Amino acid sequence: MRALVADDDPEFLELMARALEHLSADVVCAGSGIELLEELAEGAPFDVVITDVSMPGMTGLQVMHSARTAGLPCPVVIMTALHDRKTAAQAVALGDRVVLLYKPFSLGALRVALTACLGCEVPCG
Repeated sequence: MRALVADDDPEFLELMARALEHLSADVVCAGSGIELLEELAEGAPFDVVITDVSMPGMTGLQVMHSARTAGLPCPVVIMTALHDRKTAAQAVALGDRVVLLYKPFSLGALRVALTACLGCEVPCG
């Protein structure tokens, strides 16, 4: 599994990268919405994008809405600490193969979210 993970908190981003590597993923990291957009634009295919909502420049949701408009059907896990209807509605608007994952979460919850959006069991490294 090739995963692109984006979060503006460097410590959390490193933690996510290690967690995804534990789940046998090849991980590419982005520290902002702009970096996320740049990684997606480079054309390297990703099996899944895991992004925080609140990031400087562009939010993860804004980037993924742009990616969907451009025709990128990649599965997405949206991470957020925001428990509001607006965020949930924006995630739903991304379409199929999208999972909203509320922070804080466990490695097990991440694995379940990945399995749900990928439509297959995610191995535990």
